[in-house]
Amino acid sequence: MLALIQRVARARVQVGGNTVGEIGAGLLVLVCAEPGDSEAECDRLLAKLLKLRIFGDAAGKMNLSLQDTAGGLLLVSQFTLAADTRSGNRPGFSGAAEPGLGRRLFEHLVQLARAAHPAVASGRFGADMQVHLVNDGPVTIPLRIEPRASTVAG
Repeated sequence: MLALIQRVARARVQVGGNTVGEIGAGLLVLVCAEPGDSEAECDRLLAKLLKLRIFGDAAGKMNLSLQDTAGGLLLVSQFTLAADTRSGNRPGFSGAAEPGLGRRLFEHLVQLARAAHPAVASGRFGADMQVHLVNDGPVTIPLRIEPRASTVAG
């Protein structure tokens, strides 16, 4: 699972001119499921997002997490994070999960986040969205959560 994390002063997502998700200070996270991802990667991504220490403490050091600050979390699906630009001028997107899996995992991630954190908003999977943000810092961090190899007891 791919994510691009942006620490924001505020952010919102609009679809057709209507705001569908909005937060104040917190994290805007662009999310892309990859083939082979499962709910387990969603679980691990959310745990990382909630505990990643990228907010300033009283001394100005990046020492506080989203949980510590009770900031907002805005999740936006973005299959283009999986773009392959190694050849030619047209990116390929075969590295993104097929839409059915991508939707299922994105919706699972949003549901998990809403159960674990008080301020969660999201964009709409598959919609043409306009994302507005004020990047704080700026702080932008790419993250990949790799599927874990399954172990079979025998």
